[in-house]
Amino acid sequence: MPSSRTGRPPVQRAVRRPAASRTARQNPVLRLYTRARDAWDRPLTAYYLILGGSLLITVLGLVMVYSASQIKALQMSLPGSYFFRKQLLAAAIGAVLLLVASRMPVKLHRALAYPILAGAVFLMALVQVPGIGMAVNGNQNWIALGGSFQIQPSEFGKLALVLWGADLLARKQDKKLLTQWKHMLVPLVPVAFMLLGLIMLGGDMGTAIILTAILFGLLWLAGAPTRLFVGVLSVAAAIGMVLIKTSPNRMARLQCIGATDPGPGDACWQAVHGIYALASGGIFGSGLGASVEKWGQLPEAHTDFIFAVTGEELGLAGTLSVLALFAALGYAGIRVAGRTEDPFVRYAAGGVTTWITAQAVINIGAVLGLLPIAGVPLPLFSYGGSALLPTMFAIGLLIAFARDEPAARAALSLRQPRFGRKRGGGGPTGPRRWNTMRRRASARSSGER
Repeated sequence: MPSSRTGRPPVQRAVRRPAASRTARQNPVLRLYTRARDAWDRPLTAYYLILGGSLLITVLGLVMVYSASQIKALQMSLPGSYFFRKQLLAAAIGAVLLLVASRMPVKLHRALAYPILAGAVFLMALVQVPGIGMAVNGNQNWIALGGSFQIQPSEFGKLALVLWGADLLARKQDKKLLTQWKHMLVPLVPVAFMLLGLIMLGGDMGTAIILTAILFGLLWLAGAPTRLFVGVLSVAAAIGMVLIKTSPNRMARLQCIGATDPGPGDACWQAVHGIYALASGGIFGSGLGASVEKWGQLPEAHTDFIFAVTGEELGLAGTLSVLALFAALGYAGIRVAGRTEDPFVRYAAGGVTTWITAQAVINIGAVLGLLPIAGVPLPLFSYGGSALLPTMFAIGLLIAFARDEPAARAALSLRQPRFGRKRGGGGPTGPRRWNTMRRRASARSSGER
């Protein structure tokens, strides 16, 4: 090494860092953005978003169901916690279903597609049998199980269409058949229209809209050409317009979009009082349990319009939090569907994401007065065990798919429990060596080197 005139080795200049890294280090906003982007791109991000987001939505939904349903229960001469206890029981059963679905292999999910579809069709047909099916709010789509327990088979039809449609399209893709339009449509579209027909026999157009959204989501993921997509959409829109025109109740709901006055005969009473509830909440709300509209002014306060009560009691901050949780859940589902190589996982994850996001948009849009009231609950949030159970099973599907990604699988295999063997300890001698070194260090004097 050449020496300087003083005989000392020359001082080596530090390697200059790129200007971008210095800027990121000096700018706290850019540094925070970089850290957030790195955290967002981690292998387990989708897994934690689905698990954490669905858990938070369910827990917050339980709290709001308890708050929004107390007055309704007391008006029916029932205990104030009646609806909350039923929802808590459904959430406990749903948690078991979620855990089972998240631990099941993909092959078993595919094997369950046909039995779930057959069971859903049988129950949906059973609804129309006199003495077995029952009507609620004018819709013949419920089966009484005894006592105060009821089941809505059309909610399980959504899960059936997702699983069966994903398995069907995956098998056809493996055989290179999706390039032909007839294989893309048959038998997916006829079976979907059969489910829609069974639902519309009971008059439940809201659930039929969700099922139609799932069908279009599967066709879009399968790469349906534009003319085919537009053709199916045109047929569905024409049928929908006929069903709306022939029903005075549906026409009245359509005319209540953006209404600010109940109108003649209080036709828009529910829509207007939903807006009143949101408007009176302000930024941070009137406080949990302090809603005024739930005292008989707002119909279905604990089911279809629970988002309005949330806005009144928790304010804009609470409603934006709910929207953010659904947005995170939707993003995680899209990420799982986009990063997988398994066609079944892609179709099933895309179908579940379409189902939950479409239903949330329709419910929240109706409360905000932007869409007609369709009578569909807010997923994981509104009261209703029939809607909660298949939705939590579908969330378990997404968790299983997120865990099955190669990068996520590798990251999960590297995780070790906090208590137990030390990382790199090599067995039972690891902790003993550490304790010996600690005793030696404590025996030294403070000035010893």
